[in-house]
Amino acid sequence: MSQQAASLDWMLKDLAESVPQTRTVLVLSSDGLRMGHHGGTTESAERLAASCSGLQSLASAVGSELPHQAGKMRLVVIEMDGGFFYLMAAGPRAYLAVLADDGVDAGLMGQRMRDLIARLGAHITSPPRSDGQAR
Repeated sequence: MSQQAASLDWMLKDLAESVPQTRTVLVLSSDGLRMGHHGGTTESAERLAASCSGLQSLASAVGSELPHQAGKMRLVVIEMDGGFFYLMAAGPRAYLAVLADDGVDAGLMGQRMRDLIARLGAHITSPPRSDGQAR
């Protein structure tokens, strides 16, 4: 594991441990590729990353309907039976997603997610795919 990947894993774990009821923390590229995660299985994190890509695209499309807006997604929150899902823009072509159980402190989660994004910086900048890569 590279030093950058180890550092990313540590930061994701720190968010999970600092907000009670956090189940999974995930960093993904805008095209739905898992860049790192803490909690849950790798397979589950990869499915979640793919779902997040679709959600951010849908949220951006809805946002473009607002007057005088660029339509870029900043935050999606979904409340479900048993928990919450958060998806936050984390930089150019990167997103931070969290699954949390019922009872999570939404204000604390939002603040910790913003704090983590500020700390992640270059760890989560996802370059665009070149023409030779699958889309």
